[in-house]
Amino acid sequence: MDPQRTVEELCLQHGIDIETLADKATLDEKRVRAIVEGRWTPSPAERDRIAAVFGLTRDDIAWGHKAQVSHVYGHGPQFGRSP
Repeated sequence: MDPQRTVEELCLQHGIDIETLADKATLDEKRVRAIVEGRWTPSPAERDRIAAVFGLTRDDIAWGHKAQVSHVYGHGPQFGRSP
């Protein structure tokens, strides 16, 4: 079984840019850019549309965020003392 690849890796492998991917998947280009850059986790329907462009299923692609999650507690200094 092949390891899962990201949408970005698949685009590079197939020579597809973000604009073309958005057009073929019939999705908004800004949304597709965020998905490719790992800033947005797509819905199941969006996953199906993108996977279909590459002839794959949604389970064949690694989805998720690339940016590290930072856990920040409290409301910040503008609200006074945080618990």
